[in-house]
Amino acid sequence: MGKYQIGTNAGIVWNKLKDNVHWDYKQLKAATGLTDRDLNAAIGWLAREDKIDFDISDQHDTLFLNVNVYIG
Repeated sequence: MGKYQIGTNAGIVWNKLKDNVHWDYKQLKAATGLTDRDLNAAIGWLAREDKIDFDISDQHDTLFLNVNVYIG
């Protein structure tokens, strides 16, 4: 898997997360159809770009989109 594929998969994940709905990992995996490896790489890509945050609860982890808007 190369950078191009990871970026493409990050776009797939981004399109699912952009409505600000909280997703848990299993729901996001099912909705995107990505493998664990591909989903984890895409999440890492988006996290590195500071586009997502993680909302961690006692029972399970949920993911949500953190939209950074810069006006300047």
